[in-house]
Order: sequence, then C-alpha cells, then structure tokens
Amino acid sequence: MPQTRSVQLGYKLSSEEFSATELVRLAQAAEEHGFTFALISDHYHPWTSRQGQSPFAWTVLGAISHITKKLILGTGVTCPTTRVHPAIVAQAAATVTTMMPGRFFLGVGTGENLNEHILGQGWPEVEVRQEKLAEAIEVIRLLWRGGQQSHRGKHFVVEKARLYSLPEQPPGLMVAAAGPKSAVMAARLGDGLIGTEPDREMLQQFKNKGGQDKRCYGEVTVCFDEDEHEATELAYQMWPIPALPGPLLQELRLPVHFEKAAGLISREKLAGVVPCGPDPEKHLRVIRAYIEAGYDHLFIHQIGPKQEAFMDFYAREIFPKIH
Repeated sequence: MPQTRSVQLGYKLSSEEFSATELVRLAQAAEEHGFTFALISDHYHPWTSRQGQSPFAWTVLGAISHITKKLILGTGVTCPTTRVHPAIVAQAAATVTTMMPGRFFLGVGTGENLNEHILGQGWPEVEVRQEKLAEAIEVIRLLWRGGQQSHRGKHFVVEKARLYSLPEQPPGLMVAAAGPKSAVMAARLGDGLIGTEPDREMLQQFKNKGGQDKRCYGEVTVCFDEDEHEATELAYQMWPIPALPGPLLQELRLPVHFEKAAGLISREKLAGVVPCGPDPEKHLRVIRAYIEAGYDHLFIHQIGPKQEAFMDFYAREIFPKIH
C-alpha cells in the first residue's frame, strides 16, 4: 500500500515578472519564510508585456544555488524540444545538480508557441509535440548515464556526446500534464507530474498508469493584498492567464495576442479562479481543492510586487493550517 505523504508548500519564481537579481533575492526570502521548494518559469517572453521581464532561467538557477542552503529548486517548466535541444538541457540540468546536490529537479513540458516560435521552426500539432517531448526525455536520460552516447531518432540526433560534469545522482525529472494523455506520459516517463489545475481525473489517470508513488506538483496562482479590490484589479491587469481557455496558452504566438484575449475576460471570472485579497479561507479553499485532487506538493504563485507581504501572510495564516 502506498505511503501517505504530507503536503508541502513551495513558491513560484515568476521570471515573467521579476529581474534575475530580484528572483535570486526572492528565492532566499522564500527559504527564510519556510517554503520548502520553488519552481522557476523558463520563458523567452512574458505572457503579456505588462509583466515586463524574461531573464534566462538557467543563469538565475546558478545564482540561487549559492544563496540558498535547503530550498529545493525545479524548472516549471522547460521545453527541451524546440528552442533548446535536449542534449543542452541535459547538460544544463546536470550542471545545476552538481551545484546543489539533491536540491534540483528538471520539469519538462511540450512548451508554448509564445516561447518556441522564435527560431522559425514552426509550431506542430499537439500529438507531434508530445512525441518530440517523449524522445527528448529519452535523450536526456541517455546522456545522464554518462559515457559517450549517440542517438538517431525521428526528431533528434546526438553524435558521440558525453557529459563530463555529472552529479553523483541524476536529478528527478517531472513532466507537465494538462490532460489524460499527457498524464499517462508523465506516469510512464517522469519521476512526477506538474499540473496547473485541480483535475482529479487527470491525477487519478497518472496514478493508475504508474504514478502511484510519484510526486504531484500543482501550481496555485493567488493575489494577496490587504485590500481585496486592489488585489482583484492587480490580478486582472497583470495576470489574466488562469482564466483563459487551456488551448490558447499553447497556441497564441505573442504577448499582444494574450493581451487581446484577456480583454474577453471579466474581473469576476478571474476572481473565481484566482483567490484575491487577505481572507485566508479563500486561499485555503483553492489549496484544499488541489490536495483533494491528489497533489502533494503545491507551489504558490503570488501576482505582483508584494511578495514579502504574501510570504508573511502565508507563514502566519496558511502554513499552520496545511502543515
């Protein structure tokens, strides 16, 4: 019978909103406030221009590795199929793991047109993207074995490559999922799953197909502020993404397209998805929905500039009720 895991709360390092230097500082603050892990978004563009940032996540991870002591870090998530070849992702993840042994995991997914179109290689249909991701995971794990390796597959070629800087143990590899098919892939190829919705059916599919004892990471987006109206308005202006239909997140090409799509969303609809304001029960209600769906690790994305106020609020009002 599988062991019952306690729920851990982590922090989302939003590289769409903060500079590299600020992300390093926020990672340290998250550790100090009691968050046990953090995931950093790996984007080339922000979702909207209002968010305003997009530093290279791997550079930031190197800096964070030296300023934190216990915080576990992962990418949430890296696309290893288009913008960056999986052999390079394998090297990057191995290097970060040598800098923070036992404290790093690689999160991978099929990506978004928003970030992957920049090299002009086209944006294939979802079945092809999933096929490419499965092969990319194969390449990454192959190189993590050490020694000279070659691969000639349908989508990727690696010729006599060897990673010389390898950790004693390879990092965990988590796979992002947004439906039953990707949940099966996560169970088959990953050491865990990363999701953004409290989808009980998807989590059950993951567990039934081989993920019973694997970790499930869920991203929860919130906007804490002492003024609920201010929080709702900030969420609406800064981060309308959670209220958009899922397929748009993968298919839209530019930040301006997301801005246009966001104009179709009401403040009320967004507030129904993103808990806004200072009421702990609003935040706890959403968190419990993720726990009931089957997630055992929840990383919280706070919208906007009041990150330390949010951390204080969670340490005071949320951690005791969850832990």
